[in-house]
Amino acid sequence: MRLREGGGTLKGREGPLYFATGNKGKFAEAARTAAQFGVKLKQVKRRKVEIQSDVLKEIARFAAKEASEDILRAVVAEDSGFFVHALDGFPGPYSSYVYRTIGNEGILRLMKSVTDRTAHFQAVVAFCRPGKQPVCFSGIVKGTIGAEPKGRRGFGFDPIFVPGEGDGRTFAQMSVNEKNMLSHRGRAFLDFFNWFTIRS
Repeated sequence: MRLREGGGTLKGREGPLYFATGNKGKFAEAARTAAQFGVKLKQVKRRKVEIQSDVLKEIARFAAKEASEDILRAVVAEDSGFFVHALDGFPGPYSSYVYRTIGNEGILRLMKSVTDRTAHFQAVVAFCRPGKQPVCFSGIVKGTIGAEPKGRRGFGFDPIFVPGEGDGRTFAQMSVNEKNMLSHRGRAFLDFFNWFTIRS
């Protein structure tokens, strides 16, 4: 699914594309997808400026625009959320904070004795050039919450999320390439790079 707006077209590739994130895991996943399109992705290790919002697209848009104006380069930013259906979508856009405070074990405690264990991840990738409006792309993956954490790969809520289109393993039990084929972030970046390479 794509959320696209503004931005215009790109005329020529302007060196490497910068990804504003301090998360090494996110960068590694995005870089794998970028490489498939012959795009060199470079990490800008800066703290992402996040606005207080219940909408992922607004957070990603603001982060991309702020970063592009700061470094005066074309920048991508990404924001994602983990939405637990039985908890009315909690933690959603606040997933990073919730993970830092209660972690996977905290989510599992909240889900104790809950029969509906469905959940989904959503990611929004925002691309922005200095002085332009961001263009956004969205990816979603549906699945369930496992009974216990499994796997040592990935990050965040990966050890407790089992994608519905997978083989029963959690994201944390998959390689980067395996996860990219199914994940919300992989889908959002795939959609973005398809658009970017055509217009650059």
